[in-house]
This record gives sequence, structure tokens and C-alpha cells, in this order.
Amino acid sequence: MSQDFYFLLMPGFSAIGFISAIEPLRVANRFRGELYRWHVLSADGGPVLASNGMSINADAALESLDKGATLLVVAGFEPLKFVNPPLVHWLRRLDHEGVTLGGIDTGSFVLAQAGLLEGYRLTLHWEAIDAFKESFPQLSVTQELFEIDRRRITSAGGTASIDLLLDLIAQAHGPELAIQVSEQFVLGRIRPRQDHQRMEVATRYGVRNKKLVQVIGEMEQHSEPPLSTLALADAIKVTRRQLERLFRLHLHATPSNFYLGLRLEKARKLLRQTDMSVLEVSIACGFESPSYFTRSYRAKFAQCPREDRRRLGDGRELA
Repeated sequence: MSQDFYFLLMPGFSAIGFISAIEPLRVANRFRGELYRWHVLSADGGPVLASNGMSINADAALESLDKGATLLVVAGFEPLKFVNPPLVHWLRRLDHEGVTLGGIDTGSFVLAQAGLLEGYRLTLHWEAIDAFKESFPQLSVTQELFEIDRRRITSAGGTASIDLLLDLIAQAHGPELAIQVSEQFVLGRIRPRQDHQRMEVATRYGVRNKKLVQVIGEMEQHSEPPLSTLALADAIKVTRRQLERLFRLHLHATPSNFYLGLRLEKARKLLRQTDMSVLEVSIACGFESPSYFTRSYRAKFAQCPREDRRRLGDGRELA
């Protein structure tokens, strides 16, 4: 029997995350017959606009699904903007009926808002992880490419959807088929879920010094509260002066200024991806003084936090 996959497209969804999930199913069918069927859903049954401007036609609106089906919610930059009580009720009913539920890219936000991720491991796109943790601090978030935890399936989106589907294909029909499918996409290897979503620190910043790579990792993990320069130096077993020399030599910055830049980048993500107030964002990013946060933000981004944050549908700024 064919296995049914349903994709609920939220307005502004990630097209690459969606297509990367569909294509492995198509190729698997090419080699083994009708193993899979896929269906596109939208809230009203009409077409849905992706974040890249493409419009995808839906096969149906919110409908009943068979117990053995899998529903994957595909979202993008504003995953909660279109979540409403009827959608939440529908998702909870599907869960009660035994449907496997999942999210692609930021689809995890939708399932979390519906209260359907309690007690499950989950992942989502790395850029939205900080915002997700602030909104749902009780949930268990990883930075894996994908997570499969009982009847919950989540993917970081992008090409990680290919990795997720290859894993599901291998579980259902053997690794040989997964390899065949993978080779059609000219992939050098099948990535396990534990692979990093982001490039390694050394690649992102163009540094090879192991001590410097280690301390940048410490900075990225500790923004609230930020660590002192002395504590950072102690963490990698160098003196403060040695740490400052490393940053000047390789990054042409002081440790404190580089660290400040990382915290401001995180603040920008939270301002644009959550409904947190400016004060809440400043605290979450380790700024004890709101005025210092605003000055620093303006110096880096040439506008104050309120001017830079996302707006609600009616054009009203979030306070």
C-alpha cells in the first residue's frame, strides 16, 4: 500500500524546504512503483504564496486524514501569523486520531502553538532557534538536521528535508533505495541527522586558530548573561592579553566588540521573529541597560530597534 504524506503550506512558506521533501518521494516511486502519495493542503483550499513569490495550488483544505498518514506543516518567516483556533483544533484532532505530525523549517512553531510538541525532541531552522526558545522555553530543541521522535517529525528545512525523507525511506524500504534516491540528487553522501545545520565556526569566520574557534563558540552559547573577557580567556586556558591579541590578529577586533556584535545579531533576529518587547529582547541578549542596547543597536544597524523590527499586518509596530 502507498504511504500518504500531506503538506500543509502556511503563507510565506519555504519553497525549498517543501520541494526538497517532495522530490525524494517522487524518485522513490520511480524506482519501486507507487510507494508514496503526496497531497498539498492549505487553510482554505486555495493556492498559497511561498516566500520566494511562487504560488502553489492546494489539493484540499483542512480535512480528515487516515490514521497511518503523515502531515508536515511547512512554514517560513512568520509561522504564527496565520495560526488560528480552527487550525489548532484540526491539528489536535489529527493527533488524537493517530496521524503523525511534523514541521519543516519553522513549522515547529505551529505545532508548538497547538501544544503538540510537549515531551518530544524537535528541531527547526537554525536562524529561528533563539526565537523559538524564547517563545517555548519548556520544549526540547536541538540543532540537528532533523528529528524523528515517535509520532513527531521535524526538519530544519532547506536541503535538510532531503536528509529527513531519505532517512524515512531507508527505514521503510531499506538503505539501498535511499542511496539510489540520493544519487539522483547528485549528493556526495547521505547526511545523518547529527550533522551541523550551519557551517563550522572556522569556516564562517575564516579562522583556523583552535583557541579562537573555541572562544567564539563560547560566545555564541552565552549571550544571557554574556561572559566577561576574563571568563572567556579562562575557558580556553589563555590570559586575557593573549585572547585580545588573538582577536586583533585574526579578526581585527577586540573580544568585547566582537561579542557585542554577536549579541546584537541575535537581538535583531528576536525583534523580527518574535512578539517580544524591545525591553525583553535587550534582556534576553544580555543588555542590562535598555538605553545602552538602543545606542549599540543604532550604531551597528543605523536604526533603533523599534524602527527595525517586523510590523503587524495592520502596520502597527510591536511595542
